[in-house]
Amino acid sequence: MPFIIKTVIAFALFTIGFGSSVLIAEPPLGVVDPVTAPYGSYTSFRDMQHDIYLNIPTTTTTTTVPKPVYKHGECDWLPAMALKAGWPVDQLGKVKQAALRESGCCFNRLGGDRVDKDCNITGVSEWNHRSDTGLLQINGINWDLSRNPYAPICLQMKICTQEPLLDPYTNLKAGKLLYDYWEKAAGNGWIPWDICNRTKTCK
Repeated sequence: MPFIIKTVIAFALFTIGFGSSVLIAEPPLGVVDPVTAPYGSYTSFRDMQHDIYLNIPTTTTTTTVPKPVYKHGECDWLPAMALKAGWPVDQLGKVKQAALRESGCCFNRLGGDRVDKDCNITGVSEWNHRSDTGLLQINGINWDLSRNPYAPICLQMKICTQEPLLDPYTNLKAGKLLYDYWEKAAGNGWIPWDICNRTKTCK
């Protein structure tokens, strides 16, 4: 091929390549921050979705809130969870007191369970109130339809067995349901946890 023809073809290819680089001067979409990058039309729906995804704020609620460390007699973690479960601020102190008295703030206890300092079950001291469940020791009369056909936790929360109430958050929500019921019925939401009411020994 004559030298002049080769030169013309090479120059044409160079010009096309140079022109292309000018036309595609903005950074590729989906890789850069679209706020600071030059604006341009998206070449595909996928690129648009990718850029949208890059700019969605990350959720930190599950990573920044530490999981409670459960220790017998330590309840500092409880008020925040009780508040989330619907308890009013003015009752958080009593919720904490009730949980400390009922379970030592060990969410995994059944009535009569012995625990160690880390809330691990080590044995059973009594067998006559095994339906008492979890953090607030919610009695089976409130969730077991075979004992009470009007068991409110079963009827309203659809929790009719013991195991779900061993979750501390669920237990606090169930406790709030009972509190609301007795507050409306008798003007005292704490009746289910009242030692005098339970033993009939107080005057």
